[in-house]
Amino acid sequence: MGSGTTNEEIEFLYQRARQELEKIEGNRTLFINHDDTKLRSFLSDLNNDQIQVIGPELIFGKIFDAIGFNEIENDLFRHLVITRLFHPGSKLKAIDYLSRFLNVNLQVDEIYRFLDKLNDQLKDQVERIAFEHTKRVLGGTISIVFYDMTTLHFEASDEDDLRRTGFSKVGRHRDPQIYLGLLVGMDGFSIGYDVFEGNIFEGHTLLPIIRKYEEKYHLNKPVVIADSGLLSRDNITMLDSSGYKYIIGARIKNESKPIKEKILSEEWIDGHSINIKRGKRQRIIVSYSDRRATKDMHNRQRGLTRLEKSLKRGRLTKANINNRGYNKYLKLTGDVQIEIDYDKYNADQLWDGLKGYITNTSLRAKEIIDNYNNLWHIERAFRISKTDLKIRPIYHRLRHRIEGHICISFTAYAIYKELERTLKTEKSYLSVKRAAELTHNMYQLNVRLPQSKHQESFLFRMSRGQSDLYQIILKYY
Repeated sequence: MGSGTTNEEIEFLYQRARQELEKIEGNRTLFINHDDTKLRSFLSDLNNDQIQVIGPELIFGKIFDAIGFNEIENDLFRHLVITRLFHPGSKLKAIDYLSRFLNVNLQVDEIYRFLDKLNDQLKDQVERIAFEHTKRVLGGTISIVFYDMTTLHFEASDEDDLRRTGFSKVGRHRDPQIYLGLLVGMDGFSIGYDVFEGNIFEGHTLLPIIRKYEEKYHLNKPVVIADSGLLSRDNITMLDSSGYKYIIGARIKNESKPIKEKILSEEWIDGHSINIKRGKRQRIIVSYSDRRATKDMHNRQRGLTRLEKSLKRGRLTKANINNRGYNKYLKLTGDVQIEIDYDKYNADQLWDGLKGYITNTSLRAKEIIDNYNNLWHIERAFRISKTDLKIRPIYHRLRHRIEGHICISFTAYAIYKELERTLKTEKSYLSVKRAAELTHNMYQLNVRLPQSKHQESFLFRMSRGQSDLYQIILKYY
């Protein structure tokens, strides 16, 4: 049937061997030689507390250990991280789930006290373990880092020093929020994170966080890749003066008149790109894509349609006149009348399909574009955290608990990415989401045997998907 080096592996193989014997003998029962009366008596003594959901520990627990997080000798930290992976939700829901299915009984005050000290005591250790794992996965060298920010909102209406109302990337401008800055390597493997006040300008966070992790992990001036939200004159100047190479998304419509004229005078075809000198050390790479042009046109038309409907219903006021999104197509005529500026709308179509990148590297245009395109991994990291791991909305109020919650989610993300990498390496038909679902009903029976009186645990027979997943985990971890 196979070989194993741990008790769990041997027990799994033993159960599979017994199942195969039973198939051969045409006997499906777990007891090959049995007395019905004794069997009934034995089964009647079983209770629900003896049945344990073991799947999350068999799958996510092994990866937790393999990455090195078992260096943190704290069972509560382990429980909260693993629960975040297979049953994300509020801490109260986590307590209920741990009690009902894992026979782990916790009090909510116990979790809150732990969260109060988690960030101060464990954040550095968590980040170091995640970084060392990322370095191993990426072949021992991290020469490119990706940085981006997102907002996380709260189910509360009051502000404090950390939770502030500000520009929300998901349109929840009235809710208190924080900024989460995330630094990752190639393919989205985690390096570190920081939490910022909800009304901070995101451009001010770039250089401090890059310097912090360069010094912390002795990185040798990695190439910094960030989107246009981090583009500012101060950031560019500081990156240049500090000796960093960078690739940052450009706002080509905001460039100087000569640069814009050069861009618009080009004969653009799918896949074409150009280099334009920008100052002493920089250049702008501009590329064109038919697919991007189609998407840009679709989005503009959808935005215009929405504005026209709102205007027709009388829902637009002076407050809507700003440069956010497609409201830039609105203008005031007279004192109070609002109308759509169709000339501005039509002028924007000249930029459909164009994308710019500012860089001080010597890389070729294709290399710059390919490296920048890897930013989707960090955007996906945010999506994973917000959807699969349900990092938001945040129900905590105190800063230490908010930071502890994010530390747990950061750890869970590192495990998520490692399972994803393993499934991809194995070319498995299973997704991480499906794997998490399969762990929900992987059971173990903890029982004292009637004759020997020994306490033993028996894995229930697994479905095909569960068995395939478990075999992959045993193979790699």
